[in-house]
Amino acid sequence: MVPTLEDKTTFESILKEVKEQIAWITVNRQQVLNALNHKTIDELGDAFDRAAKDDAVRALILTGAGEKSFVAGVTSTNS
Repeated sequence: MVPTLEDKTTFESILKEVKEQIAWITVNRQQVLNALNHKTIDELGDAFDRAAKDDAVRALILTGAGEKSFVAGVTSTNS
């Protein structure tokens, strides 16, 4: 069975939701202005793969949590 985006997989750094055939993926690291680290990049890759294989998804929106920053950049450590 192909894993879908709506499977009960819990991500540490991102939120995911499918509404009306649109996948909403949110980087949720507000404490560091949503800066990407290795774990977040891996989670995004997994979520994108799941969304691409999910017949219930027709579009994908990537966003950042909070009001200050979409994504501040990439951190050089695993923080």
